[in-house]
Amino acid sequence: MPQPCVIAATDRSPRSAHVAARAALVAQALSARLIVAHVETSDAPLTPAPGGDERLLLGQPAAALADLARAEGAVLIVLGLHRERRVLDLLRLTTMERIVLAAPCPVLIAHRPPEGPYRQVLALSDFSPASAAALRAAARLAPGAQFHAIHALQMRLGARAIEGKPEFDAALARAEAARAAFLAQPGLPDLAEAPEIVPGGVHQVLAFRRDELGADLVCIGAHSGRDPQALGNYARDLMRAPPTDLLVAKPD
Repeated sequence: MPQPCVIAATDRSPRSAHVAARAALVAQALSARLIVAHVETSDAPLTPAPGGDERLLLGQPAAALADLARAEGAVLIVLGLHRERRVLDLLRLTTMERIVLAAPCPVLIAHRPPEGPYRQVLALSDFSPASAAALRAAARLAPGAQFHAIHALQMRLGARAIEGKPEFDAALARAEAARAAFLAQPGLPDLAEAPEIVPGGVHQVLAFRRDELGADLVCIGAHSGRDPQALGNYARDLMRAPPTDLLVAKPD
């Protein structure tokens, strides 16, 4: 069994400018090997870069990176930012989304220049197994961080999030029960406070809490459990425009 590794997947563009440095920091924290990988459709030479084992991969990026991750015992794949294609993104999965679905390990999107280990981690949680996996993965790659979790309680259009309203009270009770079951799962890191249940839209709730904490890493489950072969809508949205570095994980 090879020593675990972290794969830094770069396309050599400005979008992946922070990938290798962040991957190197994580590999150091995990005592893992670092592999810097680039997928090409030809056998063009790859200029070596210091600090990692360089690999030139041929074929489709998602399949090639997934194969490499399985062969090398990868514990994490680090990607750069998504290249926006407004029309095509509406019609098909992006390369980044295909990589997340194919990968046998969590995927980290390196958005910000790495200034050191992560310090404040915010989990956007729907209390699903995928959310728990994302929080456990974050604890492994950021062992010195402080951990927080938040749940956006969404109501149907027109419903009022007011205590004492039967619909809201029922939704809150369900969320509280799901939170209790979530916290009973093994391997979760200690949280600075109980996961907050906040009425509102996911993006608004996340943005407010992230800014309040100064979170430098957000983690999210790849899906909510409805379809393990598909990404959840919020995971897709955040991957395409992450507010900071973003960790995406599937259930263990």
